[in-house]
Amino acid sequence: MILAGDIGGTKTVLSLLSKDADGVLSCLKEQSYASQQFAEFDDILTDFIPSPTTIKSACLGIAGPVVDQRCQTTNLPWLLDAELLKLKLGITQVKLLNDLEAMALGMLHLPEHELLELNPNAETQTGNCAVIAAGTGLGEALLYWDGQQHHAIATEGGHTDFAAQNSLQIQLLDFLSKQHPEHVSYERILSGIGFSHLYDFLCELKIAPPCSEVDNISKDMDRNALISELGITNKDPCCTAVLKLFIEIYGAEAGNLALKSLATGGVFIGGGIAPKILPALQNGDFMQAFKAKGRFEAMLNKMSVKCSLNPRTPLIGAIHYFN
Repeated sequence: MILAGDIGGTKTVLSLLSKDADGVLSCLKEQSYASQQFAEFDDILTDFIPSPTTIKSACLGIAGPVVDQRCQTTNLPWLLDAELLKLKLGITQVKLLNDLEAMALGMLHLPEHELLELNPNAETQTGNCAVIAAGTGLGEALLYWDGQQHHAIATEGGHTDFAAQNSLQIQLLDFLSKQHPEHVSYERILSGIGFSHLYDFLCELKIAPPCSEVDNISKDMDRNALISELGITNKDPCCTAVLKLFIEIYGAEAGNLALKSLATGGVFIGGGIAPKILPALQNGDFMQAFKAKGRFEAMLNKMSVKCSLNPRTPLIGAIHYFN
């Protein structure tokens, strides 16, 4: 049996699989849990794993930095330790991965129909790959190419300094610096809460009239999701401007990551936001910002940029880790 997991601040998904003599995997059980409802990860494990069950290996992708195979989750009070999990499960093969590391591995196993190419000028090349994923936060990872296969490398690149590229973005940096004087990271913008930050900024600048639907939203609704929805459907000028600015900054940071990793093998876009704003990702603004890197524009202009359409990508990476 193989145990795989995708552990996030909002939800935790666990999967139990078997492998036949030909190496074909079959899912025996898969379940999603609301992470915040559990005091510790062991409580979820106890509920999920039927007794008796013999597990051979376990790989878990976790939203947080993994150091020496221990992870204090970023948005949960959980501490996961691979050595303790080995004792609990009675096995020797346990691996903890950063969630973006798991997502990067998962990208390598997706069929082409689950990957949407955003660059009409893309050319197939070998080499390193980069992964960027805006969702609850902003995750970034690398796939190093050793000449024969890719190796996933975790980063905390989403927390690097936001770099403004024009006068509007300079004003945005000034706006966010007043709220976060200690540090303005890309994650402040390229994440769910980023839509509210951009909306409040554009309203203060009076780029467009405030949206009454957003300003009068009920407490049980997701303000960020509403802004995004009104932007993608062009139902409100301010929300449309928010989405355009979000896309431009997303494309620019994806291009930054591509340069830092020399991602000739391509860039993958994951996370929960991208599938919800696909028309905006495809209208050209993202790719224009992506390749606007001066002397390196020609190189980026032929780089593949693919968006994952499969929300299980991190889980898929965890499933295939020991393969």
